[in-house]
Amino acid sequence: MRIRRTRHLLAVTALTALALTACQNGTGVQDEGASQPASDSSTATAQQTGPGAASGSAAGSATGADTKPAGTSSDLADGTSGSTGKGIGKGTATSTGKSTGKGTGTGGTASRVLCNGSNTKVTAQPLARPLNHMLITVTNTGSKLCDLTYWPVLRFDEMQWAPQAAEETQPQAVTSLAPGESGYAGVLLSAADGSGDGGTTAKKLAVAFQGYTPNSDGGASAIPSLPAKGVYYDSSLTVTYWQQDRDDALSW
Repeated sequence: MRIRRTRHLLAVTALTALALTACQNGTGVQDEGASQPASDSSTATAQQTGPGAASGSAAGSATGADTKPAGTSSDLADGTSGSTGKGIGKGTATSTGKSTGKGTGTGGTASRVLCNGSNTKVTAQPLARPLNHMLITVTNTGSKLCDLTYWPVLRFDEMQWAPQAAEETQPQAVTSLAPGESGYAGVLLSAADGSGDGGTTAKKLAVAFQGYTPNSDGGASAIPSLPAKGVYYDSSLTVTYWQQDRDDALSW
């Protein structure tokens, strides 16, 4: 009898505890399922920070490297300012106001012009040596590089023809003058042996300039002064191509 009563009390106690547990959560007894290994949570965390996140971080690092502003101290060796980086081409002005080179973009045509009577000073000087020669000197008085193309087109007084250039005097490159520099052309006025025809004395000289194609208009002409006694010339009148050096203009 005592054993049976004890078992009954134990059963009642267990039921009571179960009922109390159900009352406390308001839902009754719930099956929470089997417990998961502790490594599952770390696996889930690893999945969130796996290749996708890692590559995003790497991409962020790579982007940070690629988008480093150009024009740092290593870029300044190119002559461009740090604020503009390497996007500036040669020949443009930087933020410091200094030019990075001649011309703009390609051929530099914006920074060079033709030499003519509007941007040069022209003189004509008869010489004792070589005999019967005259030297024409053109000095760039402008602010840009200017080109002397082909040869000077000379016209004494009202002459109806223009002397041709001696082909052997053609230089390998166009004669270009920086501001303040001079170019030269030699003039054979008359034959030393008197073989020339139609000799006359001129009191006035006009020097015309050619463009970038032969016999094209190069701009304003110049009228240099001649000696008061004038300059004698005949049919032997010949000129040289424009030369960079004075001696080259007088060596033929």
